[in-house]
Amino acid sequence: MKVLLAALALLLTSCSSQIADYKDTTPALALDEFFNGELVAFGMVQDRSGRVLRRFRVDMVANWEGNQGVLEEDFYYDDGEWQRRVWYLEKHPNGRYTGTAGDVVTPAEGQTQGYALNWRYTLAVPVDGKVWDIDFNDWMYLLDENRLINRAEMTKWGFKVGEVTLWIERKSDV
Repeated sequence: MKVLLAALALLLTSCSSQIADYKDTTPALALDEFFNGELVAFGMVQDRSGRVLRRFRVDMVANWEGNQGVLEEDFYYDDGEWQRRVWYLEKHPNGRYTGTAGDVVTPAEGQTQGYALNWRYTLAVPVDGKVWDIDFNDWMYLLDENRLINRAEMTKWGFKVGEVTLWIERKSDV
């Protein structure tokens, strides 16, 4: 039984992407450069089977002073709901970033390598009148200096509950 569990663990970890996989890719992603100024995003939330639950637009404004950044996000959902999240970001050496927001339960920690960022945090998500702490494994991929794709897997108690996909553009190009 121990051998079977070890083999399964090895199989699962060998299938998952690691930030080091993107070390030599270009263009390099620097959050403080891409998320600076006005941006717009279009996205969707899917359940664990892939069914689209919601679609949305996000208007963003980001500003940095030194290693400290503020990212304001206004979410407009297709069902008429509006949400606001304000991220307080910090740039650290070696491509590391941390962030907090009012509904972020555990601070976000991320690492960039090449054109990718892996960002992990727990978010308080309202679902059917309750609030659930959902873990996010967030991946961002810089396409060029003005466009980025963001995919996040959402889990609860280690089980996948959904995904979020975003297309983000610097507003000057929209």
